[in-house]
Amino acid sequence: MRIKILIVFILANIVSAQSIVNSVHNLSVSGSGTVIATSEDEICIFCHTPHNSSPRQPLWNRSDPALNYTLYISSTAQAVPGQPSGSSILCLSCHDGTIALGNVLSLPSPISFTGGITTMPLGDANLSQDLSDDHPISFIYNSTLAGQDGELVDPLTLTGPVLLENEQLQCTSCHDAHSDVNGNFLVLTNQYSNLCVTCHDKTYWLSTSHRNSTATWNGTLPDPWFHTTFNTVAENGCENCHDPHSAADHERTMNYYDEENNCVNCHNGNVATQDVQTDILKPYAHNVYGYDHVHDPDENNLVNLRHVECQDCHNPHAARNSTATAPNANGYLEEVKGIDTNGNTVDPIQYEFELCYRCHADSPDKPGSPTIRQIGQDNVRLEFDVLNPSFHPIEGAGTNSNVPSLISPLNESSIIYCTDCHASDGAGSSAGPHGSFNPHILKYNYETADYTPESYLAYELCYQCHDRNTIINENGNSFQQDVHFKHIVEEDAPCNSCHDPHGINSGQVTTSDHTHLINFDTNIVFSVSGNLQFIDDGIFHGTCYLRCHFRGHNPRSY
Repeated sequence: MRIKILIVFILANIVSAQSIVNSVHNLSVSGSGTVIATSEDEICIFCHTPHNSSPRQPLWNRSDPALNYTLYISSTAQAVPGQPSGSSILCLSCHDGTIALGNVLSLPSPISFTGGITTMPLGDANLSQDLSDDHPISFIYNSTLAGQDGELVDPLTLTGPVLLENEQLQCTSCHDAHSDVNGNFLVLTNQYSNLCVTCHDKTYWLSTSHRNSTATWNGTLPDPWFHTTFNTVAENGCENCHDPHSAADHERTMNYYDEENNCVNCHNGNVATQDVQTDILKPYAHNVYGYDHVHDPDENNLVNLRHVECQDCHNPHAARNSTATAPNANGYLEEVKGIDTNGNTVDPIQYEFELCYRCHADSPDKPGSPTIRQIGQDNVRLEFDVLNPSFHPIEGAGTNSNVPSLISPLNESSIIYCTDCHASDGAGSSAGPHGSFNPHILKYNYETADYTPESYLAYELCYQCHDRNTIINENGNSFQQDVHFKHIVEEDAPCNSCHDPHGINSGQVTTSDHTHLINFDTNIVFSVSGNLQFIDDGIFHGTCYLRCHFRGHNPRSY
């Protein structure tokens, strides 16, 4: 009686959803997939035989492919994949597409398949001899590797269905060829990246928005075969960006070859709340579409060859929705590298400006200044130095203790972000300097051309912090109001003709004539007898030695 019960139990499991019978690995005539035999009714024969098997376990009924494979490589991987071995070579005897599916050792002639199929049809299940676009296999995964990588779980602590084979990660570490209960023959469901995080312990992953977002998944995948698409971004987890097999971008197995498409697949208004794609397509933007595969996660902090990708500023494994106060970096910039105020490398950054300094400070390929000035400087790190005679307060509070035009809550002790000025424009735009209709990725309009009629819109950027009425009031009783009304309103001179929005490097000047961000645009302002100077005579007083186009005047005090 016990034997009959045991037989019934075994048969019940054979035909259950967890068995090979109801999966595409049933290649017999009774199989439910598109690749099935014309008449062979045995199920296990395609892989196993009790007699005449190969020396490989378990009673293997197929020959090994006699090939060299193209292996996975990555600049950020410490593992060294070898030619497929162990159980992986068994899987590839079908899945590399080189040996006919019906070629088994136990039969004198191949098993025939419907539709004239011989080898694995072209498609996602045919991994080919090129394994560079697949998760690496056949490498030693031990405690030493985990320590070198820093973001791998020590395999000595691994429990559950993920198994190593002679200290090597093989196909069977993630796949169980006999059970498809989790989809794609996975040994564990990858909902919420449960399978991935069994081995991968990415820093900050548990707190990142990509791990916890409840946004409904509405994106598209270039290769949906090996993905099990879930309802939310959090449920998809790693597979929002990564494809473990046949990845479009081989290095780091990304879903899309163009790096930015892995981001805008969600950040285009369909999934994420902020539409970044619309902003980066604006005429003035960090042109992520202009560079392909120049960025590398392992590159130097200081960017030597100009490029910009989403990953230059954001760490997708750590970025999260959290705010901060200037100059501290917010959660969107979590765990990225940068250059500090002294030109030293920092990883991760503490302050937002340290990220900007990667490209806009000491980089030999940094963008040049848009204005030719009396004191020329392209290195913004030197321009924002708190030892300068004047600077916008990015690194620390400004030197001017009396700025009556500031709009509350700003005051003379306030510190601001680079992104208070350089950011996407328009209501509803994404935070940060993604793209703008204003030159230099400015959040608001800022006219720099001579003979610009004064208006709120012409200098909207300045008027976000500086009260327009306080600056240009014709009936004002201060130097600040008189001199600005004279130049900006009466003479149509732009703010930019006299003021350098960043600052003046103290290492380039020997006098105090560059207070109040005075650094003339030499396309508008010319010297008088070789003397192009503003002398600070005290609070709201000064003397100019210059001429402006044809509005020439000799030394004049205000």
